[in-house]
Amino acid sequence: MSPHVVTYELENGLRVVAVALPHLHTATIGVFVRVGSRFEAPSDNGLSHFVEHMLFRGSDAYPTSRDLAFAIESLGGTLDAETGRDLSLFHITVEPTLIDSGLALLGEVVSRPRLGEIDLERSIIIEEMREDYDEDGVETHGEDIVRGLLFGDHPLGQRVIGSEANVRRFGEADLRRHLARHYCAENMLVCVAGPVAPGDVVASARAHMSALPAGQVVAAPPLSFDQAGVRYRYIARGGSQTDVHVLFRAVPDIDPDYMASVGLLRAIDDGMSTPLHYELCDRRGLAYSVGALIEPLADTALLDLSSSTGSANVSALLRGMLELVGRFRTDLVTAAELTRIKRRYRNDLFAAMDDGYAMANWFGGTMLYYPPPDLDQRLAQMDSISAHDIREVARRILCPDHLAIAVVGRLSKARQGEVREIVNTWR
Repeated sequence: MSPHVVTYELENGLRVVAVALPHLHTATIGVFVRVGSRFEAPSDNGLSHFVEHMLFRGSDAYPTSRDLAFAIESLGGTLDAETGRDLSLFHITVEPTLIDSGLALLGEVVSRPRLGEIDLERSIIIEEMREDYDEDGVETHGEDIVRGLLFGDHPLGQRVIGSEANVRRFGEADLRRHLARHYCAENMLVCVAGPVAPGDVVASARAHMSALPAGQVVAAPPLSFDQAGVRYRYIARGGSQTDVHVLFRAVPDIDPDYMASVGLLRAIDDGMSTPLHYELCDRRGLAYSVGALIEPLADTALLDLSSSTGSANVSALLRGMLELVGRFRTDLVTAAELTRIKRRYRNDLFAAMDDGYAMANWFGGTMLYYPPPDLDQRLAQMDSISAHDIREVARRILCPDHLAIAVVGRLSKARQGEVREIVNTWR
């Protein structure tokens, strides 16, 4: 099942990964960078996101944002980018015959940005930022709030977009400094996934990415935890809905228990028959929707459960979420549930094989930090997990010392007390 993957290192240290998927009709080109909020001091928080925005503002060959966008769209694709906590990604999907042109454009974007119209882009970022604050300037974005609780003073707890004060202060010198430190060959990786000839990919990358300075790998600040008990915060916000965020610190991809944790996630929430949706929505009507996911990071992962509901249901919803996940520490999943988990994982992995973007992320993003797992190996690991494995990883992850909870909405004093009691008594 696993595709043929070739990794080559250019003379400047840039790694080039070619993932051969001959059954596809398009190719995804991804540029991955070890840069994000994890690598920022508080005074620089938001700078990685600002740089990402500014790379769309034109380059030496394409002086304006429209020139650059038109060149990209003339290839038939769209350049997308995202800044995360421990990596940033730029990617475009094109016909296989246009891989060289796509690599040329991406090389132009990351090697020769103009960084023009900084004040205009600054105003756009501030408008983006305002979606996460109320009219009094109070942060109301629950996903960031609960991560800040869990990671505390570690840079992973910072908002990716940063603070408004920082964004207003950043100038060209800050952007150039951040680019010079992070956008260098040793700190980056190019991955092309699709019906590719690896030799051609390497030749194109050499032609269009050799201008990147070698630089050096930027070390990620290490993690350490001293949490004792649940970390909880309530944030008052207007509106008819209250957001509930339940976040557990889980195990990283490289941990032997990781695949058991994937099985645990799918036992909790993987379709309308699984308990998170069925019990809380279909059977009890506590919310319209509720979901869970694993967010992988370089050396840890997050098991994230979230929902929104009316204030009258908040206590019952939170209690239900915590009681539900707690059951997995004592109860074994049934044989039928285990079969469903494994079949759905297998089906999703097969679907990922038909998705160049998914494969570029699987091999490219992972390789920034460690060798990516082999797909056949992953299938074998999932096939081998047992109900006992899922229960053991649940006992390891689902505990108060790994938990942060944020509730964002409008609750009465009495309701706030109910919620806090639920948080304080959960074991």
